[in-house]
Parts: sequence; structure tokens; C-alpha cells
Amino acid sequence: MSHLAYQYVVLRCVPRPEREEFLNVGVVLYCQAEDFLAVAWDVDRARLAAFAPDLDLDRVCAGLDFVEGVCGGDPRGGEAASRPLTQRFGFLKAPKSTVLQPGPVHGGVTADPQAQLERLLTQFVG
Repeated sequence: MSHLAYQYVVLRCVPRPEREEFLNVGVVLYCQAEDFLAVAWDVDRARLAAFAPDLDLDRVCAGLDFVEGVCGGDPRGGEAASRPLTQRFGFLKAPKSTVLQPGPVHGGVTADPQAQLERLLTQFVG
């Protein structure tokens, strides 16, 4: 069984960036050796609504759908989706001043990138 290096970022919902408060809502994992770039996400609407009552939850989900499009290389991801995987991950991990922000880049090794993505989602999002 080979061990493959990967990088990941945890996606955070930051309703009011000036307060620096956030809830984790997803994980993007990139494994260059496997040409693998994917996102797994889970929006707990009740928790987010309690955390930020004025937050447009549909907008958060639309942002995550956009991330799925970028990862999958499909039209939902706009121009970024047409780029090579390395550039797509670079786009997704870049800090943004929006409600949906990536955390720091972390790395690891795995034999199964998809299974690792699911483990990270459980670990960081719940």
C-alpha cells in the first residue's frame, strides 16, 4: 500500500470577518499524485442560524456548490474550474474576505484520498 502526500484546507463560514468568529463547514483535499481534488461539506443550518441569525444560509451553500464546481472542473466553478488541478487548489486555498474562507493549508499522507477527505470532514466539521 503506497502512501500519497496530500494537502487540505478547512472551509470556514465567517459571517462577520471583523469578529474573527467562524464555524467549519467543509474540507478541500488535493492529492497531486492521484490527480485528486475534492470538497466534502456539511452545513448544519440550525447551528449556523443560531451562530449568525442574519446569515443567508442559501448563499453559504451556493458558495460551497461553487467550490464543488471548481474541484470537479464543471461550469458551476466558473473560469477557475477550467484551470489545472494545482491552480484550482491554489485558487481555493487563497484567503478571501468573504463569508466562506479557507483556513491554513495542512498536509499528510494517505493511501486513499477520498476516504481521508471523509475522515477530515468528520474530524473538523462533525
